[in-house]
Amino acid sequence: MWSPDEYLRRLYDEAKSRQLAFQAESRSEWLEWKSALTEKFIDSLGGLEAAGVDLQPVEIERVEYEDHIRERIEITTAESLRMPVYLLLPKGKQGKLPVVVGCHGHGYGGKSVVGLLADGGEAGDADPDVHHMFALSLVKRGLAVIVPELIGFGDRKLENEVVVNSSTNSCFPIGVFLLMLGKTIAGVRIQETMRAIDYISSRSELDASRIGIFGLSGGGLVAAFTAALDQRIQAAVVSCYTNTFLDSILSMRHCVDNYIPNVLRYAEMPELIGLIAPRPLFIEAGREDKIFPLHGTEKALVRLKAVYQAAGVPDSLDSDLFPGGHEVYGKHSFPWLEKQLMK
Repeated sequence: MWSPDEYLRRLYDEAKSRQLAFQAESRSEWLEWKSALTEKFIDSLGGLEAAGVDLQPVEIERVEYEDHIRERIEITTAESLRMPVYLLLPKGKQGKLPVVVGCHGHGYGGKSVVGLLADGGEAGDADPDVHHMFALSLVKRGLAVIVPELIGFGDRKLENEVVVNSSTNSCFPIGVFLLMLGKTIAGVRIQETMRAIDYISSRSELDASRIGIFGLSGGGLVAAFTAALDQRIQAAVVSCYTNTFLDSILSMRHCVDNYIPNVLRYAEMPELIGLIAPRPLFIEAGREDKIFPLHGTEKALVRLKAVYQAAGVPDSLDSDLFPGGHEVYGKHSFPWLEKQLMK
């Protein structure tokens, strides 16, 4: 009787007449829509700082394996903010290497992506979590992989929350602090991922004209929205994130890092991801995913197909709804990304 459910449904329904809901039927209308939504999206994220800070890269470690080299480097991403990244380099390749930016989701940070345990030890044949060490799969395909340690995870928790526990993070305290200042943790992660792309350009062995991005879950958010806003990314794989806000983060409890103030006044999630067009996009989603459920993914794909059709590149959108849950799959997305970057 006193439940606010109906009130919230009404607010969402009223927002269906969003200012920038996708309605374009031609390429010119699509270009106009894309420009207007990009501006509003950046505002909703809290703005993005100009890339004026010297990266000041410092190598922390270098480890050689039979088929690849793993480096860890720290870079400056903003004034008083440093970020470590892993860089995996395949051995035995000639010429400049295409690069994938690997974005981890919730867990213990970049270590889970590159074959390490939470304590820094080698994972070996063990498969520690839902990321399934996807950077190792990509480097075996001859792709360099750079993995930013996203703020709030792993080695980048707040000082008073640093514990050796794979299930903890600092998303909430960092996220609400930023919200009180008109910023978002999503915006900071996107901005820092852009700085990692800046670093790619400084390495002579890497090809900055062939950059892809791959992200799972919360890393899928970072991958999708970084690709939407950074034209240097030539192809994107979004794993277990693509959905509608209504069917995912507004229908169940999710981490605060998923929420972007005001954005529903302008667009739903698939329209924001659609800003990646006309560049190639691959959507990977588990049919049994409980937190980004299949019915929401299917709705998002319908909207994305309309965007890519209007952009004149319907074949640049691909997808795989795989038999699994909330996890990296890769059976089709890995070779697809390799093909895009090896052209």
